[in-house]
Amino acid sequence: MTSWKARLAEQMPPELAREIDIYETQMDLKRQGKVEDKLFAETRLRRGVYGQRYDNGQRHDGTAQRTLSFKSRELTKGRETLWDAPGMQRIKIPFGGLTPDQMDVLADVAEEYCDAICHITTRQDIQLHYVHIDDTPDLMRRIAAVGITTREACGNSVRNVTACPLAGVCSDEAFDVTPYAKACAHFLLGHPDVQDFGRKFKPAFSGCKHRACGLTTMHDLGFIARTRVEDGVEKRGFEMYVGGGLGAVPYQAKLFDEFVPEDEILPLSQAISRVYARHGEKKNRGRARIKFLVDKLGIDQFREMVLEERRALPHDDAWTDYLKELPAYGEKPLKPATKLNSGATNAAFEAWRATNVYLQKQPGYAVATVTLPLGDITSWQMRQLGDIARRYVGENVRNTVEQNILLRWVSEADLPGLHGELTRIGLGEAGAGTIMDVTACPGTDTCKLGIASSRGLAAELSVRLAAKYQQLDKAIQGLRIKISGCFNSCGQQHLADLGFYGVSRKVGGTTVPHFRVVLGGQWEENAGSYGVAIGVVPSKRVPDFVEQIADKYLNEREKGERFQDFIKRIGKRELRVLVDEVATVPPYELDRSYYSDWRDPREFTLNDMAAGECAGEIVSRIDFDLQAAERQYFEAQLHSEDGNYQKADEAAYGAMLAAAKGLIRTQYQDIIDDAETIVREFRTRFYDTKLFHDKYAGGKFAQYLFRRHEDKVRTFDEDTTRRLFEETQLFIEASYACNGRIMEQSATAQAIGNGKPALAARG
Repeated sequence: MTSWKARLAEQMPPELAREIDIYETQMDLKRQGKVEDKLFAETRLRRGVYGQRYDNGQRHDGTAQRTLSFKSRELTKGRETLWDAPGMQRIKIPFGGLTPDQMDVLADVAEEYCDAICHITTRQDIQLHYVHIDDTPDLMRRIAAVGITTREACGNSVRNVTACPLAGVCSDEAFDVTPYAKACAHFLLGHPDVQDFGRKFKPAFSGCKHRACGLTTMHDLGFIARTRVEDGVEKRGFEMYVGGGLGAVPYQAKLFDEFVPEDEILPLSQAISRVYARHGEKKNRGRARIKFLVDKLGIDQFREMVLEERRALPHDDAWTDYLKELPAYGEKPLKPATKLNSGATNAAFEAWRATNVYLQKQPGYAVATVTLPLGDITSWQMRQLGDIARRYVGENVRNTVEQNILLRWVSEADLPGLHGELTRIGLGEAGAGTIMDVTACPGTDTCKLGIASSRGLAAELSVRLAAKYQQLDKAIQGLRIKISGCFNSCGQQHLADLGFYGVSRKVGGTTVPHFRVVLGGQWEENAGSYGVAIGVVPSKRVPDFVEQIADKYLNEREKGERFQDFIKRIGKRELRVLVDEVATVPPYELDRSYYSDWRDPREFTLNDMAAGECAGEIVSRIDFDLQAAERQYFEAQLHSEDGNYQKADEAAYGAMLAAAKGLIRTQYQDIIDDAETIVREFRTRFYDTKLFHDKYAGGKFAQYLFRRHEDKVRTFDEDTTRRLFEETQLFIEASYACNGRIMEQSATAQAIGNGKPALAARG
């Protein structure tokens, strides 16, 4: 049988194919026990391979903890994470953009490697759950063949670059931010300056300031499109924000600059990345996001440091190359624009059109929102939706942060037919962006940190609200509900009118699922303000609370008063009364239903929780570099086994260069990938200074690199290769030892208050 690697060799972009080969080699090294858990965990996280609930092999059945049966209990893929336990694969979808061909492949891999469900996330990604790690390389190859990567979908690096899903068709935008978001995603993907963060880093692009758009103020780095006239010429730029974020402690992003010219957004992003990598917290994971650094320094000092870094950056043509292609950029509609005939339609279509259709700024075209309950779409539906897209909109498809899918550039006359097709595949429901379109993170379904069932509650609320939606006042219909399973805000509860996140309480010695209530968040104005936490409600009483607060708003609001303003006006004291009215939990003997969570018949427990992986693992850049050297050395051995001694020789030499480059980078961040330069810098910085010297062997191991580098007339045979292997192994070991000595010296210098760490960040 031909492997996916062989079948897709000509279809995958070479750089993606190579990255997946490297990842597969790292898996082999882990199986052999040559990579420690912490390093491998961060390595797989940076490929989007994430842990999942119960992957420690334990599950509480409601009465006792049970051990799950997995083939191997010795082999792990991280701390307390069994190799054979199913996990989650996160797939980056920059700005949410999809094509029908990509949808077909995503449907296939979801069907073949997981539970046949594609889950749309609150950052426009796609997640597949219940994936075995052994299947991940082939899964990655199949989606790479249609231009999708999972690189840095998780871990401490730059996550998916999101953008307004209406970019390019929105009536309110300054200009289409899509090509800028795409350029930012490509520029930062795998960039050397984003590999040494203490936590994740999330950029977003908005086309306008006053809609929800890209939710820029809750992001680490946010761009809002602006134009201004200079010397009679309209110039494009961005209002730039930095240091926002939700999580347990939400921060509003700070204004970095009112107008950053378009040709400066990438170099400034790089400079910010460098400052964050160098000065951001690494040890205290709870304080490692960039929002804490900006808050600690103050935006003025942070800005000053970034601008100084910007001035020192070596020029990179990639900062502006994409701008040359902007004039030619633009989505192409599949069909000509035709207005919708005012003839007979049906009630279901009209209800759908009222909530799920947005008229584009281009006359005759509309955006149709495909509502996905809980953000889920089956493989069959995804494949069918891809076919529908081919017939109606071509490649103009996007995911949204509200866990739906948009079909853009629908000729208005096609809307009834399109709705009929969506209804045929079970995706024709109305209610997008309304109170019944509830957003929820995975929660206790699959997340190791989940406390309460966010998806269970979301499903219950959606069903109840959909049943009476047409009877609700328009002011209630337009409210948003967002739910997280814990305080980490993956469901973005702080931005909702009605937000909830999972907690627990002891009642009579028994643990009961609860949700903390967060009210009055602002979705518009790019997440303009965050809601306030009021109190705690038993999980089973949340629907009652929603009904009560909606009634109170309807009955007591002032003319034209928005929900956010109403919440502010009546204040916490009065809101707390509402919470207290539904806060009582009956004794276990009287009503056991309170002691189980939604859609989970087991008695509620916190024993299924485990260490989460959203914070990644702190692994320094040098550790990754030395592991890369190990991996290249392993690949050299494989070439030798195949009898290809020239490739084995070159790979072993490359391994020594990789180790040397890693050491150099601890002193000189901008070392280039050139053998001559690496050897020269290594000699100057580590050999001549004797930093690399072994206590007993002196500079002997460095000579192995120098000799191989200077030997331009190589003989490629088994004996020569074997000797080079021995030297390579010793050189890599000496590199580890050298790094260890330097770290010890640095720690000692810091401990005795002897000035700054021994290592400078730049040369």
